[in-house]
Amino acid sequence: MRMPRTALCLAGVAALAATSACSGARTDQSAGPSATDSVEATSPAARGPLDSFTWSLYAEPYTLDYALAYDYPPNTVLANVCEQLLRVTPDLKIEPGLATKYTQPDPKTYVYSLRSGVKFHDGSAMTADDVVASLKRQMDPRTGSPWGSAFKNVRSIAKTGDLEVTVRLSKPDVLFNELLAASPGTIESAATLAKEGKDYGTPKGTVNCTGPYAFDRWEQGDSITLKRFAGYWDKGLAPKSAAVKFTFIEDPAARSNAFRSGTADGGYLVPSSSFTQLRSSGKGKLLFGPNTAAADLAVLDFKGPLGDLKVRKALSMALDRKNIIKAAAGGVGEPAKAPAARGAWALDAERGHKLHDALPEPTFDVKAAKKLVTEAGAKGARLTIVTSSLAPEISVVANAVQDAGRKIGLDVRLKAVAPDAYSNIFVDPSSRKGLDLVITNGYDNTPDPLEFYQYLRTGDFGNYGKWSNPEFDAAFDRANAEPDTAKRTELTGELQKIAVRELPIIPVYEAPYSVFLGARVTGAPTGIAQLYYPWAAMIGAAKR
Repeated sequence: MRMPRTALCLAGVAALAATSACSGARTDQSAGPSATDSVEATSPAARGPLDSFTWSLYAEPYTLDYALAYDYPPNTVLANVCEQLLRVTPDLKIEPGLATKYTQPDPKTYVYSLRSGVKFHDGSAMTADDVVASLKRQMDPRTGSPWGSAFKNVRSIAKTGDLEVTVRLSKPDVLFNELLAASPGTIESAATLAKEGKDYGTPKGTVNCTGPYAFDRWEQGDSITLKRFAGYWDKGLAPKSAAVKFTFIEDPAARSNAFRSGTADGGYLVPSSSFTQLRSSGKGKLLFGPNTAAADLAVLDFKGPLGDLKVRKALSMALDRKNIIKAAAGGVGEPAKAPAARGAWALDAERGHKLHDALPEPTFDVKAAKKLVTEAGAKGARLTIVTSSLAPEISVVANAVQDAGRKIGLDVRLKAVAPDAYSNIFVDPSSRKGLDLVITNGYDNTPDPLEFYQYLRTGDFGNYGKWSNPEFDAAFDRANAEPDTAKRTELTGELQKIAVRELPIIPVYEAPYSVFLGARVTGAPTGIAQLYYPWAAMIGAAKR
């Protein structure tokens, strides 16, 4: 249950993900890594320049407006066009971005020193005024930004110098600062925002940010093209390709064919159904990278049968997770121990992984689960889980849940909805009426698992089932007020324990991020950091 971008942006469920924080290599084409394997954060470095390359998206972006971009396709494009005050690196660390540093004179104040000499794509200089306008726009109800909740504790945003912006909070909020490495921290030209109005970020309008690539054109229904920005400030990420063309292929089989034919040079979130074909194709490499996501079952109604913890535990115990992984993730993954994946614990990986690894393995015991259903007086109770053609994995997991329910005496019904209606479940509370469960791909935008658990707080936008637990809320407030990373990690471990005990979300499985690179290209980051890191700038020729 997470949003923003811990987001349940389910279109990404096609590569349901989560792996350990990563460093070592795994490019074996005969078998995918488990969730505890080490994987490389980047593919081998580029060896030469390119005139252009083509990148496959599984769907056309619905927007290129940074404040509305809340899913894999738009953020995959925007990562190369727009930048944030802070930056998440391929190995899931947070480093300076458009802000060279920040100071915290007191627990409720952040002062950001902005990088000098940064140009927007139209050649104008980035100023503190642009930063103030970009951040405040996220808070404006007229914008309708799904990232607005990141600013819930913001009292004021003000220019306090030519290259300085100060944010004052109503209470300590560590996550606010960390999320400035994701969409909430994106900076756009204030003049462009004013000029474009409602056309901003649409096929009719434009985008004018500071990234290594500039927006060129959007041919609706066909492609989006970016061109290299010669005035980019970060010379270490100067683009190796003069242009990037994004194409949209929704059908998994057709997308796999595009990879194998060379029509597409690469793409993230590779359909798991094509893993075997791509490994043996000889047309490129299927790589796996660091991720922060897990496939979960989000409870949407705590007033129905799933309001009883015994029923939630029973359903969890009846899930055959290993077979689900085989069918839904191409056999690449591990049963999930907690709602937030092991890979989400990257900020303090050593300490975080110990806390996650100490959790018990998920139990598979149909007999014991059936007994819990009887004890709860829930035998024959009807549950409705929503399914969709949005991604094959959704129906695989939904059918597995239905089968598990049948074996323990629950009447699980499937409700099929169109892809748009499925996505709408995560933004429109009225669309959840009559539903008990939805399959989610919950991921963090930052390396801090606290981001994931914020969406289980009472009244939070991402708390879809309106679960409420005072113990959890108090523990979250303690963690979010703690600036020390080690101490905050331990406090987040307490949130993890409560979530595993109470199961407001039922963990299903974790799997690594995936990327396919055709034979002529290399250099791309392999993991989920591609949502914000300028990954396309790293791609170049595989041969000199």
